[in-house]
Amino acid sequence: MRHSYHVVDVFTDTALAGNPLAVVLDAGDIPSDRCQAIAREFNLSETVFVEDPRDPVNTARLRIFTPMRELPFAGHPTVGTAALLALLRAPEILLRQDLSVVLEESIGPIECTVRRVRGQVRASFTLPKLPVRSSEALTPEVLARALGLPSEAIGMDGHAVGVFSAGVPFHCVPVRPGAMAQCRPNIALWPDLLPPDGPQAIFVYSRDIEAPSSAYRARMFSPAFGIGEDPATGSAVAAFAGAVMAYERPTDGDHTLVIEQGYEMGRPSLITLGLNVENGALVSASIGGGTVRIAEGTLHL
Repeated sequence: MRHSYHVVDVFTDTALAGNPLAVVLDAGDIPSDRCQAIAREFNLSETVFVEDPRDPVNTARLRIFTPMRELPFAGHPTVGTAALLALLRAPEILLRQDLSVVLEESIGPIECTVRRVRGQVRASFTLPKLPVRSSEALTPEVLARALGLPSEAIGMDGHAVGVFSAGVPFHCVPVRPGAMAQCRPNIALWPDLLPPDGPQAIFVYSRDIEAPSSAYRARMFSPAFGIGEDPATGSAVAAFAGAVMAYERPTDGDHTLVIEQGYEMGRPSLITLGLNVENGALVSASIGGGTVRIAEGTLHL
């Protein structure tokens, strides 16, 4: 069997930045164990396998694998695959107008919009599930040990640690100025510090931004997913929207926040989080960013 694949960089408008993603096309005949093996072979944060949609009105069905496991939902695979399919299937139309792409993921159908902005391809999607506080967080002391930080580094401007999920749960950990660059995760300790039945990913954030237009800077660690550190994590930013609502309490209306990630890895990424707030509650949210095509080829299986 042969399957074509593409590699794109997501949450960036610049090649060789952002978060790389492998997308395998026409993958409906590849069994799950083979998908997992292929994802390990690519060894990227995620690999997407594109299948025919179960509902023919939708664009495609996606299966998303980290090097270690399958995920029900992930942000940079959604953004990157929506942009890629628009480029492959309707490049001329995309030059003239925005395109709507509906992707079926395990969490449910996800509505995406793909557009060209000053020659760059950008995609965004509406969260299929709003973030919720999903479980008790570990103590700041335990999280500090996991991150290789002093316990006094945890906390920021009234923000506290919490577990939030918009499909995938994350420990959202605010840190004080200067602590972001000091994170040195003690990966060997994680199996003892993080309960196996709890969230296995830590999303660290602060206000140590580089660009004045950004709102937060972040890093994400999840060795249990086969991801030591991730250059850009849309599902984590989707969960982080819950922390923003809990601690920032944004006013009614539409808000746009840009989150920097991947800078410490030499893979600068910009993730756009959109919030729509009514009567003090989050009624919808979106994740978006740029996508750049990098490579294509054929899998010989």
